[in-house]
Amino acid sequence: MSAVFEYPTSALEIARAVRAGEVRAREVVEAALERIASFDGALHCFLTVTADAALAAADAVDAVVAAGGDPGPLAGVPLALKDNLCTRGVPTTAGSRILEGWVPPYDATVVKVVAAAGAVAVGKTNLDEFAMGSSTENSAYGVTHNPWDPNRVPGGSSGGSAASVAAGLVPLALGSDTGGSVRQPASLCGVVGVKPTYGLVSRYGLIAFASSLDQIGPFAATVADAAALLDVIAGHDPADSTSLEVGLEPVSRQLEAGVAGLRVGVISDFLVDASPSCVAAVRAAAEVLSRAGAVVEEVAIPALMLGLSAYYLVAPAEASSNLARYDGVRYGLRVDGPDAAQMNARSRSKGFGPEVKRRIMLGTYVLSAGYYDAYYGQAQRVRTLVARGFGEAYEHFDVLIGPTSPTVAFEIGAKTQDPLAMYLSDLYTIPTNLAGHPAVSVPFSLSEGLPVGVQVLAPTLGEGPMFRAAAVIEHGADPGARGPIEPRLAGAVR
Repeated sequence: MSAVFEYPTSALEIARAVRAGEVRAREVVEAALERIASFDGALHCFLTVTADAALAAADAVDAVVAAGGDPGPLAGVPLALKDNLCTRGVPTTAGSRILEGWVPPYDATVVKVVAAAGAVAVGKTNLDEFAMGSSTENSAYGVTHNPWDPNRVPGGSSGGSAASVAAGLVPLALGSDTGGSVRQPASLCGVVGVKPTYGLVSRYGLIAFASSLDQIGPFAATVADAAALLDVIAGHDPADSTSLEVGLEPVSRQLEAGVAGLRVGVISDFLVDASPSCVAAVRAAAEVLSRAGAVVEEVAIPALMLGLSAYYLVAPAEASSNLARYDGVRYGLRVDGPDAAQMNARSRSKGFGPEVKRRIMLGTYVLSAGYYDAYYGQAQRVRTLVARGFGEAYEHFDVLIGPTSPTVAFEIGAKTQDPLAMYLSDLYTIPTNLAGHPAVSVPFSLSEGLPVGVQVLAPTLGEGPMFRAAAVIEHGADPGARGPIEPRLAGAVR
């Protein structure tokens, strides 16, 4: 294995070494592919590994360096892509049988942007089907295991991406966050996970779940690596009608600014039902920020606790509309029938899993005549209350903090028969999506030998102060709570 890819080398260090000619991108990518071959048979982070394409991309990076050029800020850094990001010529399943065998004819904008920055995509990662889930147990292609404990979930829906970074298979990964699907698995896997401001990162080429909530975000082992990846993928895209035209100062430049004078609110409502270890982590992180010069106070925002119920009306309604396109005609799976209607019904019945069907039916119901105002309309009014509650808090605070998840990683199968218990896993992440704000989960401490993440939340385009606080929290955290780690999988190494 190439020395540059051994712990605790960061993505930034890899890129620096490749750009300086100290190591070849091919060596780095070969090391990543070796590690994937050694561990992923047991972890199941990846649905597709694109070894040949990755090595060819690495050779192209090396050719630029050899010619005296600059291949980009992420030169030679191996990167994993959640399998709901379209990749030209590479199967994209969204974790669903209904897209089995579908190969997109185009790349998502973020896929093109990271390649232009020199990063090397090595494969597509597992996820809950159509990003609907909190444990990566809803994938049609099997469960992903948490590298800290193979009997536990990695979180979801971006569990494959989070676990791949936690296990050191790749230094960086991309996921999508509709109700916490980057931050919650980041917390459960001991890595940094970022949900950017809605519209800051292009959604073009992201397979839609709930279009007013979806956002693509980075996974990394460190705050600095996550900031570097966010700086690359942020920016206006005319192909995405929701893309913001407002620029954002690169967050990487703000990491050393500290938090002196920063006003930090600890969300007291988030501390009521969280586990004692999660509450303790938030209290300790607040103390770290206070010692660094921040002004820290508790704040009650009761409207945030309404977010879960509103989300599970808004998101399924949008999913019902978005997933209507999978009809057995244009994409993936087709199950024949005597007529078009039965072909459509059979294809959807066989192609969608139980959780996706549950949400489609719920969404169709709340959008139906006679129920729209009572359910969907009311949920949108509650969504406004959540945004208003945040707005009032941000009149007094620059950032807010709280637990990312109510608990550490739970055992595989523990919540599969209780959808409500599973949905509660996203209790503290959903409000941010409803408001369109940014948030980041930072690994902070250990409980039961498992990582606990602390969440930093900020108002629209507040990524700068958010990352400043995250950097300080990371500096005061238990270094043992952060990946990458050697996966605890007996017999995993060949």
